Amino acid sequence: MAAESNLSKEAILDTAEQVLRRYGDKTNVVDVAKVLRVSHGTLYRHFASKAVLLEAVTERWLHRISLPLEAISHQHDGSSPERLRIWLETLIRSKQRSAADDPELFSIYTAVTSQGTELIENHVHYLITLLSRIVEQGVMEQVFKSGDPEATARAIFMATVRFHHPAHAYEGDAVTKQQDFELVWQLILAGIARADTKL
Repeated sequence: MAAESNLSKEAILDTAEQVLRRYGDKTNVVDVAKVLRVSHGTLYRHFASKAVLLEAVTERWLHRISLPLEAISHQHDGSSPERLRIWLETLIRSKQRSAADDPELFSIYTAVTSQGTELIENHVHYLITLLSRIVEQGVMEQVFKSGDPEATARAIFMATVRFHHPAHAYEGDAVTKQQDFELVWQLILAGIARADTKL
């Protein structure tokens, strides 16, 4: 057996991801413990249940998705409308890529999302906070209407949810989705742009 005292949460999560990719949601704590060559009791000292372990895997996966979005929200290159569009497209592409390239982990994320856990609520709140930074910059640049940036960001996030929510990941074809996004994008711009600004 591996040295249990040296077992870190990161090592467990790395292994859990590997096992989940192999067995999907049939994975249990014992499967992960076998690969790590430790007792399942050792894993329970780090994660109280399978549900807690899956949430931790999902949280780390969501953090990886958030990193490029954080970078975009802190950029000052280009106009706010350009950054807003890039931010939304990055979120949409990351979810679509995950659904296509990492279906087992994506299905775990979908399951956790459907349970409406605090983890998902916090993730959505964080994404809206990032989005509100761009909206606020647009207001300061006098290209977006004044108002509550967080409320505007929430409205934009909810208006585009069909394109990045896991429940809709396998709906429609890529061309139709892109056309639909263009329609929604133009509606968003029309709603947030100042009347004296041409975007």
